[in-house]
Amino acid sequence: MFLEIKDLKKSYGETGNRTEVLKGISFSVEKGEICVLLGPSGSGKSTLLNIIGGIDTADDGYVSIQNEKTADMKEKALTKYRRKHLGYVFQLYNLIPNLTVRENIEVGAYLSDNPLDIDDLLHTLGLYEHRNKMPNQLSGGQQQRCAIGRAIVKNPDILLCDEPTGALDFNTSKDILRLIEEVNEKYGNTILMVTHNDALKEMADRVIKFRDGKVRKDYRNEKRTPVDELDW
Repeated sequence: MFLEIKDLKKSYGETGNRTEVLKGISFSVEKGEICVLLGPSGSGKSTLLNIIGGIDTADDGYVSIQNEKTADMKEKALTKYRRKHLGYVFQLYNLIPNLTVRENIEVGAYLSDNPLDIDDLLHTLGLYEHRNKMPNQLSGGQQQRCAIGRAIVKNPDILLCDEPTGALDFNTSKDILRLIEEVNEKYGNTILMVTHNDALKEMADRVIKFRDGKVRKDYRNEKRTPVDELDW
């Protein structure tokens, strides 16, 4: 099993006023799959993504990637794990404002022992002709493409996408989803994408539906629907 999530639990707050966010989450994802984590706001999706990403820690249970458990890692090993295995795409682009598109992507490349070719990636992203622009000279969709480029250039095993189209209009969202689909097909990265958009489940190999901190459904699509055929 490539990625295994086992009985993850997470609460916030003080004793007597604690809120259970994750109530024993378990599922697994195969290498190279697109997995959509679907559910309403407050269902625990982003918390789960942060735990998989080593940004937050669980109270109980574990995350295992290729049989490496994050809970067993000291801080130095956890940093290495994040660098080795993970790329992260946020709803807010978090680009470095005084660096060009190319330089923002190069920041990701510096974190990798085996980065992708930056010029090839810029072409894949549709950003080659914008490579010398600053983030404030780009549209929202172009900024998100740059953010995806920074995450994917280090060739991570897993690309974690937290509502990557949440701030974008329909047409730009389709462009970004098409890019995620292309990245998965071209580079073979496993993709975990958090969304509350029900239509996106059709583009996934595996769908995990959340509600109130629990997995309510966990199933595989027999056939992925191409992004171009999605509508909402």
